[in-house]
Amino acid sequence: MGNAELHSIHVHPVKAFRALSLREAVVEPWGLAGDRRWVLIDDGGKVVTQRQQPRLALAAAELLPGGGIRLSAPGREPLTVLVPQPAGTTTLDLFGDKVEAVLADAGAHAWCSDYLGTEVRLLHMDDPATRRPVDPEYARPGETVSFADGYPLLVTTLASLDALNSLIAQGDRADEGPLPMNRFRPNVVVAATTAWAEDGWRRIAIGEVRFRVPRMCGRCVVTTTDQDTARRGKEPLRTLGRHRRFGSQLVFGQNLVPESRGTVRIGDPVTVLE
Repeated sequence: MGNAELHSIHVHPVKAFRALSLREAVVEPWGLAGDRRWVLIDDGGKVVTQRQQPRLALAAAELLPGGGIRLSAPGREPLTVLVPQPAGTTTLDLFGDKVEAVLADAGAHAWCSDYLGTEVRLLHMDDPATRRPVDPEYARPGETVSFADGYPLLVTTLASLDALNSLIAQGDRADEGPLPMNRFRPNVVVAATTAWAEDGWRRIAIGEVRFRVPRMCGRCVVTTTDQDTARRGKEPLRTLGRHRRFGSQLVFGQNLVPESRGTVRIGDPVTVLE
């Protein structure tokens, strides 16, 4: 693979809020430290994401020491939300998974509800080691995940984005490209590979940390949402449907499960182990 290296690192402190770029991150068994430990639910207990609320792309959450967050969004005064004291848990529905989490305070619910114009509540995953197992079809015993869609981390590559943008440029929605990487909301982005090399990865190392690559990442309507304007288009799903369809899934990127702990840093070498 040549001299592949870690190009960028991203966490999403609140699921579906905009990404926060970091120089380095601690890898925990269930994902990068600080990634998707908070989530919004509607009045029926279902998780709210950019699928229903594209405007979440414009909301940001800054990580604070101790696990708290500072929320900001257009037209809103920032709000600091501390990790709630566990006084019992609330059950939420994350794509059919029933997950226990702890409600934030009333002020956090009001801030998020006012921003979206609909009733939502903010919750925190207090114990990611026990709350939500990885899909048992692809997991090993004891593997858990935060509020990410299905797996602890998502990896993408710059070469594959370039290849996808070339395909978009040849299509009937060429005016929608080129797309930036933030459409795909990855945790780690790798430079200096060949296009689609990640399709063949089974195990990789990023610096000192080893990861298993259980399966490709199927993409949804969120990828059509401009992360800077919250407007929706047709790409990349139209082009992925023509060129990157695997079974019923439109694929870009690979899911990762950590096999060890450690810290990953921009510039770390990326090695294919299998």
